[in-house]
Amino acid sequence: MAELQEVQITEEKPLLPGQTPEAAKEAELAARILLDQGQTHSVETPYGSVTFTVYGTPKPKRPAILTYHDVGLNYKSCFQPLFQFGDMQEIIQNFVRVHVDAPGMEEGAPVFPLGYQYPSLDQLADMIPCILQYLNFSTIIGVGVGAGAYVLSRYALNHPDTVEGLVLINIDPNAKGWMDWAAHKLTGLTSSVSEMILGHLFSQEELSRNSELIQKYRNIITHAPNLENIELYWNSYNNRRDLNFERGGDITLKCPVMLVVGDQAPHEDAVVECNSKLDPTQTSFLKMADSGGQPQLTQPGKLTEAFKYFLQGMGYMASSCMTRLSRSRTASLTSAASIDGNRSRSRTLSQSSESGTLSSGPPGHTMEVSC
Repeated sequence: MAELQEVQITEEKPLLPGQTPEAAKEAELAARILLDQGQTHSVETPYGSVTFTVYGTPKPKRPAILTYHDVGLNYKSCFQPLFQFGDMQEIIQNFVRVHVDAPGMEEGAPVFPLGYQYPSLDQLADMIPCILQYLNFSTIIGVGVGAGAYVLSRYALNHPDTVEGLVLINIDPNAKGWMDWAAHKLTGLTSSVSEMILGHLFSQEELSRNSELIQKYRNIITHAPNLENIELYWNSYNNRRDLNFERGGDITLKCPVMLVVGDQAPHEDAVVECNSKLDPTQTSFLKMADSGGQPQLTQPGKLTEAFKYFLQGMGYMASSCMTRLSRSRTASLTSAASIDGNRSRSRTLSQSSESGTLSSGPPGHTMEVSC
């Protein structure tokens, strides 16, 4: 009989000294719950420290959803209504989320000292690689609003291989012209910084109605303890450079893009112009009715539907339940959501609560969708 040899077996995940298997399971569950509740981190970059909050655990072979908020807001006040919406839970269960706060915008942020040089929007974009390196994430799907949409676009231009898709709400890719500067200066003589930022976030019709939502955000911005920091971010946004998008040119977004704007929003014309400059085979344009200046706050349900279809078009969540928006368009856009993962597609969407028809046509034509 062959001599028996002693073989030492080591656990793949050894227990802590004195820890029972039951205790190990409880610790693992507690860690998972902590991740689902969000873990806040800060990382140093060449342009200062940046804070971000991570929800969930990374999924194999899937990008992270990375958000960037607009001026006057932080990640909670900008995105919480969207990501806490019921139908959004199916999406966030499939992706880890990284919510970035612009420097000095995070809750409890100290006021920057007098004379502090706030990063430009280009420099804010250059902070993102430090975040991804810290988290060891290779690719993202970006979701940005206003100034945040510009930051993510600039990042995508500089690092196209790390961006799988972009959802850009209220993007204005153009630098301010002389007329814009003159109007801005005149407005500054008669309005406070908080009122100018509110005029950037919401339409004049919304502000005049002074709804509960407007009162809430007016109070958030007017009484913000870091209002001086918010003004610095506001100034950086107003000093942004032109992104110089050119359809058919070298400077363009190489990934699938969904442009979103509310009807009668302050940035409607800018988003329409941006759509005209991007590759039509890679770009979707969603104009949302009854959503005002902040669709992610006022129409999270419609935006969630569009986002889910956007992900399906990229080849993710193919087995997900079809939404009202995607179901109504299945016949004309089957190839765009095919399981073979083909990500080249062209469509422009216009959501209208009044329209009851669906017209389809060749790529690039407008589709009226009732939701």
